[in-house]
Amino acid sequence: MQYLRKRWKSEGGYREFLVIAVPLILSTGAWTVQHFVDRMFLSWYSAEAIAASLPAGILNFSVMSLFIGTASYVSTFVAQYYGAGRLHRIGPAVWQGVYVSIFGGIVLICLIPFAWPIFSLIAHDPLTQRYEVEYFRILCLGAGPAIASTALSGFFSGRGRTWPVMWVNALATAVNLIMDYALIFGNWGFPEMGIKGAGIATVFSGIFSFLAFLALICTADHNRTYQTIKGWRPEKKMLVRLIRFGFPSGVQFFLDMAGITMFILLVGRLGTISLAATNIALNISTLAFMPMIGSGIAISVLVGQHLGRNRPDLAQMSVYSGFHMAFAYMTIIAAAYVLIPDIFVLPFAAKANSERFAEIYRITVILLRFVALYSIFDTMNLIFSSAIKGAGDTRYVMFMVVITSALVLVIPTYLAVVVLGYGLMVPWITFSAYVIVLSFMFFFRFLGGRWKSMRVIEMPVGAERMAQI
Repeated sequence: MQYLRKRWKSEGGYREFLVIAVPLILSTGAWTVQHFVDRMFLSWYSAEAIAASLPAGILNFSVMSLFIGTASYVSTFVAQYYGAGRLHRIGPAVWQGVYVSIFGGIVLICLIPFAWPIFSLIAHDPLTQRYEVEYFRILCLGAGPAIASTALSGFFSGRGRTWPVMWVNALATAVNLIMDYALIFGNWGFPEMGIKGAGIATVFSGIFSFLAFLALICTADHNRTYQTIKGWRPEKKMLVRLIRFGFPSGVQFFLDMAGITMFILLVGRLGTISLAATNIALNISTLAFMPMIGSGIAISVLVGQHLGRNRPDLAQMSVYSGFHMAFAYMTIIAAAYVLIPDIFVLPFAAKANSERFAEIYRITVILLRFVALYSIFDTMNLIFSSAIKGAGDTRYVMFMVVITSALVLVIPTYLAVVVLGYGLMVPWITFSAYVIVLSFMFFFRFLGGRWKSMRVIEMPVGAERMAQI
């Protein structure tokens, strides 16, 4: 007990972690609720709508993730500048992330004409395919503001001021859910738009989030201290550094999502029932995983701040404090997946066709056992990868995801489904193995300690210490 009290109060301890992590956990929790209810509404609408939503949504997010991972790395720059006391460099760092977001939004819009050829290659049934194309095109239109929001939120999270992030995301979630209910089913005098309505609601939610963050950042006080308006101009050297460190993070995020996308698309070849059950199981898994992303962001921020102060010992202590708390949380959720799966699955069945949903329900309960297994290891995966990324070790994370995604997830799933003709359980075994292998890769890299000497910010002229990168 004395050890726990000491760990609670000390620098790098549980309290310091929770002060930053709790608003971020609530923030990512709000995002989880948004996507959970999105999928639940679509499962009420039709089996084809829920089957189409995850392939189209995750393909869109996979491309976006290349730019989200790069732009959101602004928070690490902000954290290290903040820890080093160089506050005037924070505003310019945030704006470089916005420029990355603008480019990303343009790229996503350019993909719209290719939606039909892409989804025609996947060979899902015709109605599901039509829904996939419609949903993907709408989401691509709203990609720019959504990516920019992640860059702007780094201004707050990097400084450890995470409550504004929570409130903006909570309000954006409310906007999304209200519009979902109105546009999917045609309530309150709005036209019934089905999956199109879900896409429009998501786009407007992203626009709201972007405008809210921009308004909060561009105040006179913030401009005076952090140069949030004065620092709007592109800075070549800083933009190059953001791309140097952030782009591998974006590539890692993209390849991670692309691997999962390929997994889902290959499972879709097993039929609508298997695809719908997989979509629901993965959607339920976000109830545990998305709050964990909030913990991961908090770890990256704490590592960045402590390394900015040149205190790698406190950075390491923060990581283990976060891991202890995240592991306890995830263990409870995993047990619930196994012992009381009905709590998670029943909302999807509430207004679905009972006869058609019965088989989806049975398979989903089985898949939740896989989710319970890999969720425990996902704690290691997320916490320790976030730790080394918070220092700047993004290339290693990228390469490990490339290798593991190809050799453990995509190729085995392709062989199992397409070549050997196995059923749904074998792909889910490969997916679980992917998460487990990746978690140990990041854990051993963290134990190696090379991250302790890394920095992403430039050192002041005459500084005694130099970043080893």
